[in-house]
Amino acid sequence: MRNHNYMSAEKHGTQGAEQIRGWFTGRLPAGWFVAAPEILVDREEITVIGQLPSAAAGGPAATGGSAQAEGAGAADAAGAEAEAAAAGRSRRFREETRDARIEIAREAEHSFGRKVMFTTLSVPVMTRLRQSERRVLDTLVDAGVARSRSDALAWCARLVGEHEDAWLSELRTALSRVEEVRAQGPQA
Repeated sequence: MRNHNYMSAEKHGTQGAEQIRGWFTGRLPAGWFVAAPEILVDREEITVIGQLPSAAAGGPAATGGSAQAEGAGAADAAGAEAEAAAAGRSRRFREETRDARIEIAREAEHSFGRKVMFTTLSVPVMTRLRQSERRVLDTLVDAGVARSRSDALAWCARLVGEHEDAWLSELRTALSRVEEVRAQGPQA
C-alpha cells in the first residue's frame, strides 16, 4: 500500500497546467515525499500525489516476505500491521506539515485564484444522483467492489474510461478544437 497525501484545488483561474505543476514542484519541500510528487491538473482541481516514506527498515512493511513464509495467518496479520502503520504515517505527516500546507495553500490561492483543499484519497464528490443510480453504487459497496459511494463512483468512471477510451479521446479532440475557435473570437 502506498501512502499518499492529496491536495486539491477548485479551479477559478486560467493558468496553464504546466505553470501550476512547475509552481507546486518548486514550492513543495524536498523532504516531504520519497520521490517527486505527481501533479494532476484538470479544469476543476489540482491534485498533488506524493508517496510518503515507508516504515523503517526491518519493520513489517519492509519484511513482508518473511511473514508470508510463516503462513497465511501471519501474512494477514503483517498486512494489517503494515496498513495500520501506513495510516499512522499519513496521520503524522498531516499533523507535522499542517502549518506549511496551509501556507502553501494560501500562496497558491493568491497566485492562481483557486481554492486549495488538502484531503485524503476519498475526495468528496458533489453530484446529485437518482435513486436508481445510487442503488448501483450501493450494490458495488455491498459487494465489496468499492469502500464507499464515492469510491464506487470513481470505479465506474475508471471503467468507462478504460472501455470507451477511443470515444473519449475523440471527444477530447473535438473539445480542444472548440477551445481553439472560442479563443479566436468573432471577427468584427
